[in-house]
Amino acid sequence: MTIKPSADGAAGLEWFKSSYSSNEGPDCVEIAASSATVHVRDSKNKQSARLSFRPQGWAAFVAHVREAD
Repeated sequence: MTIKPSADGAAGLEWFKSSYSSNEGPDCVEIAASSATVHVRDSKNKQSARLSFRPQGWAAFVAHVREAD
């Protein structure tokens, strides 16, 4: 997996989209991390609502997804 950063000047965040996401698929997300929050957004609709998680909550979610895979 590779990551491709994209800038979001308004929020000052650097967003990363997984190489597993494509421009043709419906399931694309981007992630940006700040010191206290992990942000998640739809890569096809970057101006819509975003989800925000504490780093510990995000790490628990990722660990759970890896176990299910």
